[in-house]
Amino acid sequence: MANDKGLIVSFGEMLIDFVPTASGVSLAEAPGFLKAPGGAPANVAIAVARLGGHASFVGKLGDDEFGHMLAGILKENGVTGDGILFDQGARTALAFVTLRADGEREFMFYRNPSADMLLKPEELNFELIRSAKVFHYGSISLIVEPCRSAHLKAMEVAKDAGALLSYDPNLRLPLWPSPKEAREQILSIWEKAEVIKVSDVELEFLTGNDSIDDENALTLWHSNLKLLLVTLGEKGCKYYTKNFRGSVEAFHVTAVDTTGAGDAFVGALLTKIVDDQSILEDEPRLREVLKFANACGAITTTKKGAIPALPTESDALALIKGA
Repeated sequence: MANDKGLIVSFGEMLIDFVPTASGVSLAEAPGFLKAPGGAPANVAIAVARLGGHASFVGKLGDDEFGHMLAGILKENGVTGDGILFDQGARTALAFVTLRADGEREFMFYRNPSADMLLKPEELNFELIRSAKVFHYGSISLIVEPCRSAHLKAMEVAKDAGALLSYDPNLRLPLWPSPKEAREQILSIWEKAEVIKVSDVELEFLTGNDSIDDENALTLWHSNLKLLLVTLGEKGCKYYTKNFRGSVEAFHVTAVDTTGAGDAFVGALLTKIVDDQSILEDEPRLREVLKFANACGAITTTKKGAIPALPTESDALALIKGA
């Protein structure tokens, strides 16, 4: 059983992505849609479980067909559901995601408000959160109350219990009242995280500077950080620690849909470091882990939808071996 591994608890939203059956069209032009389970924190939890790790998800779903379907998908994929709640008064969130011809995405969200936004601090499973070795979260749960307070409380409880805090802001600008509010709120919890992953686009957004270089990346550094990662899509990733920095090349695959690639990357990294954080201070070992994480991210882009595309360890090792 994977359960002898350290527990990685993922906090935040889970929703249904509706993906057009045809690529490269606008939402209005799409002939039909496939429903795909999504939500970055849930994707990370499933990525961890699929790689043989021990994962749990904390969040709220609608007490509706979609909510129960999502809870079932977590369970089928080996993610423990002790942190899942159902709201009888609100629906599970929906997102329509259109894939442009280049595999990049555009979003339209239905959250008015959705169940995940209504999670209250007093509803949290504190016992579960205290048992986490790694506590992972994004920024969508910071947008509105009461979920924002639940997020801050969960972070505080996890930190007090000795968990490593992992943050992937996962910027979704259409969900925020304004870009200014998004930047302020994302950075409001910045100093707490010990592992942070941003994409090149998020780096530009958060720094207000479009140069993807070390100097700009290091403006996001803070003294509590153990590892700062900047993912660069087909160009791989850059890493920064207190003592060293560098980059790791990507694997070249034919990208169909980039949804979930960052979540697969994060899940792979967390699975490898949860029981041995000394990797974060050992550059050769960290580079091996990031190579594995890059492979997991690359594989995820080769199929439509995030969760169906998340790889197993053997999938990733086969890509590394064949490269």
